[in-house]
Amino acid sequence: MAEVKLGLVVSPAIDQVAADELAADLGAALAERYPEVEWKPEVLTDPLAEPPVHLTELVSAARSLLLDADWDLVVAITELPLRLAHRTLLSHASRTHGVALVSLPALGVLRRRRRLYDAAADAVGTLVGDPEGGRAAQSARAGLGVQRRLTELAGDVDDDDGGAAYVVRVIGGNLRLLVGMVGANHPWRLVGRLWRVMLAAVAAVAFVMIQIEVWKIAGTLGPLRLAIAGLISIAAASVTLIAGHRLWERAPAPRVREQVTLFNLATTATVVFGVTALYLSVFVVSLLGAWLLIDPSLLSEALGRDTDTWDYVRLAWLSSALGTIGGALGATLETDEAVKEAAYAHRPTNGRGG
Repeated sequence: MAEVKLGLVVSPAIDQVAADELAADLGAALAERYPEVEWKPEVLTDPLAEPPVHLTELVSAARSLLLDADWDLVVAITELPLRLAHRTLLSHASRTHGVALVSLPALGVLRRRRRLYDAAADAVGTLVGDPEGGRAAQSARAGLGVQRRLTELAGDVDDDDGGAAYVVRVIGGNLRLLVGMVGANHPWRLVGRLWRVMLAAVAAVAFVMIQIEVWKIAGTLGPLRLAIAGLISIAAASVTLIAGHRLWERAPAPRVREQVTLFNLATTATVVFGVTALYLSVFVVSLLGAWLLIDPSLLSEALGRDTDTWDYVRLAWLSSALGTIGGALGATLETDEAVKEAAYAHRPTNGRGG
């Protein structure tokens, strides 16, 4: 039976006996919920970080421990409060990182041990794509999906070969897991969380669309060159976001190479989808702006011929390509924490307004 190695990182405020008991109870509960794999909980006492600390820093610290110990998932119990968008959270999970956080202060004082146990178990359920926590209400189809993801999570990919062949095996062996990680990030919401990106993109489009030279260039472009321009702008913007904010990981040891590769693939797919959503949004805005602000007679005079709808589409498409690159440059003004929150869509597994 495949094994899932679960790290349980506990605050020094929890004594070793209580931590061991929690790990044993959690392992037994998970084995009952998800019997298709064998659960191997391991306890480590670590404060993660000293306050003040941002939520993304706690996730990164727990992720580093996961990679160092070669765990598949990690649940970190911290003495620090967890806050996101002015909300106080009991627990917080990122499927892409394989990390869940549980805040001791948010547990309160009544039934503290039971609430900690429930929060940890539910956080693991979120990490494996099972928000129902194995409850009877879960559909058979959803349960099968969780089983497949767990099997992929516990599986290993042979890394004898390097390069593209290895990446193909990682994708093939973890396809559903990869899709689940990308979906959990809600990549279409990426740009909406980065307002500087949108402002920069709109500003770039506004500047480009008043340039007669751009009108003339757009008027000469065919579908193939327009498509290439769009792809180049999406690729350039994606690389700028990933490199500028250090979203990729490096494998600290060969044994975690598969996990780091999977993480980087999910990150790349998330950013590409997000930038594509930006491109299409800017294209719609550009097309509407061109129709409203540029009179057909003025465009015909600039191009030296009669114009039609296709000319407006070409102008809007080229403007969107340039605007998307401008948006990516605007993303360099965002903090690393803001970009990581947007890219990975950290989600509360249980929370309360703060």
